[in-house]
Order: sequence, then C-alpha cells, then structure tokens
Amino acid sequence: MNKTYSIKAGDISKPWLLIDAKDLVLGRLASEIAKILRGKHKPTFTPHMDCGDNVVVINAKDIKLTGNKAARKDGKIYYWHTGHPGGIKETTAGKLLEGKYPERVLELAVKRMISKNTLRNRQMSNLHIYAGSEHPHSAQKPEVYDFGSKNPKNKR
Repeated sequence: MNKTYSIKAGDISKPWLLIDAKDLVLGRLASEIAKILRGKHKPTFTPHMDCGDNVVVINAKDIKLTGNKAARKDGKIYYWHTGHPGGIKETTAGKLLEGKYPERVLELAVKRMISKNTLRNRQMSNLHIYAGSEHPHSAQKPEVYDFGSKNPKNKR
C-alpha cells in the first residue's frame, strides 16, 4: 500500500518568480499567483505547509479589468466597515488604480483567493507587488514567469 507523501520543512525550496503585470487580466493573474503562493503547482504540495514560491509582480498599475462592471472606472466596488455604527465605506477599482497605491487591487484579489487562516498570512508575505517596473529583489535573481503567453485570454 502506498503512503501519502508529506513534505518536510527542510525539503521545501522557494524560488523567486518575476511577473510583469502590464496588460494582464486581473482575475486570471490573481488566480495564478494564488496557486503559486499556495504551492499547488508543485508535485510535492502539502496543504498544511507553506511550500509555495516567492512572487514579485511589477507594473501593477497597468493591470486590466474585464467584465461588465469591472471594465468601467466606476464599476467594481470594494466595501469595508470601520467597526462603528454606520461605518460602511466604499471605493471603486478605478480610484484604487489611479490612487496612491494601485498595487492594492491585485493584493486584495490574491488575498481573497487564498483560504482565510494563519497559513494565508505566511503565504501572502511571499508576495511582493510594485506599481512601477523597479523592484529591490534583483539580488534574489527572480526567474521571469511569462503568464501572458500561456493563453491569449490572459492579455488585453
């Protein structure tokens, strides 16, 4: 009888991947990043271990939104609550992309695709998103991951 393989902490390798998000579709990119952060693309995937890779995303301000509501600047709405009575707040994806921190749109999309537990916090710490094309992780020698060429629907 075969036993289920469970990876040990010492056997985990976490290479660095570089993704250029220019003209890539938000949902498709976010789901791929969530899969990489989780480690599901590896044959040694273990659900209770952080066995995913480190991901560096550049040009997050140039990401594309698709769909009926999302394509319009006033369409996709993000809600949050302050905790006070009547404290519901909202903003649109267009305002976030044009604002001070356009990388938060991609960060929220990836965060909401990973299971909500303490492991998610560790996996999200392996995601590094930058609005421009510069990043401080060149010393880690990230390998370029060309997500746009995998499917023609990935790019707009």
